[in-house]
Amino acid sequence: MTPGVPRWLLAPAALGAAFVLLPLVAIVARVPWSDLGALVTSEASRDALLLSLRTSATSTVLCVLLGVPMAAVLARTSFPGQGVVRSLVLLPLVLPPVVGGLALLYTFGRRGLLGETLDVLGVQVAFSTAAVVMAQTFVALPFLVVSLEGALRTAGERYELVAATLGARPTTVLRRVTLPLVLPGLLSGAVLAFARALGEFGATVTFAGSLQGVTRTLPTEIYLLRETDVDGAVALSLVLVVVAVLVIGLATRRRAPLRGPS
Repeated sequence: MTPGVPRWLLAPAALGAAFVLLPLVAIVARVPWSDLGALVTSEASRDALLLSLRTSATSTVLCVLLGVPMAAVLARTSFPGQGVVRSLVLLPLVLPPVVGGLALLYTFGRRGLLGETLDVLGVQVAFSTAAVVMAQTFVALPFLVVSLEGALRTAGERYELVAATLGARPTTVLRRVTLPLVLPGLLSGAVLAFARALGEFGATVTFAGSLQGVTRTLPTEIYLLRETDVDGAVALSLVLVVVAVLVIGLATRRRAPLRGPS
């Protein structure tokens, strides 16, 4: 039996829910249902959707490859300046995406910190599909790190210590004990990172531009259509809303109580 909540909380809770849901209802009400199929299957729309799905999947893989070690180090070690490092890792969560795009541009652009060296090597990153993936990874990585670090801290170190006592090497402990133990948190973080990458706009358009089939993702296509084809923008917005709902539903279902390995 739970104590429940004070009744006076229900009114502001309902107001907050309405504030979030009403704009979504407005989009659904504005969708030109009779032309929906044609609007979302146009060449530009298909290119933008396929590019977004492809780059978001790639950036999610990068988030896992980079985020798992980062979360493990932050959750399982202690070192001077750890709080500062954690704050810097999580900075993209609160940083305006356009600022993130500028930071990437001044790092990897042709005249950036590393861009001139890359240019000499014949590698051009900015305004390419690779730039889209990098921008998405930059903004999505903290979501996976936060989710996984929280799962690691919640799980504790009891089973890992037992495995180490039995002679397991650190890599074996990570592979056979730690990762299976926090797998729900890892999956949730990966799903949320994918959703964030799919909806990224500011850093992408700043660092990668808007070339159809190369760097024009679905959010960028929606932004451009809102000036010339409002119905098309609304239809594609509905696609993103549906994908976001599915992703959140999947992430919610993946969340489960952490249990020790059997």
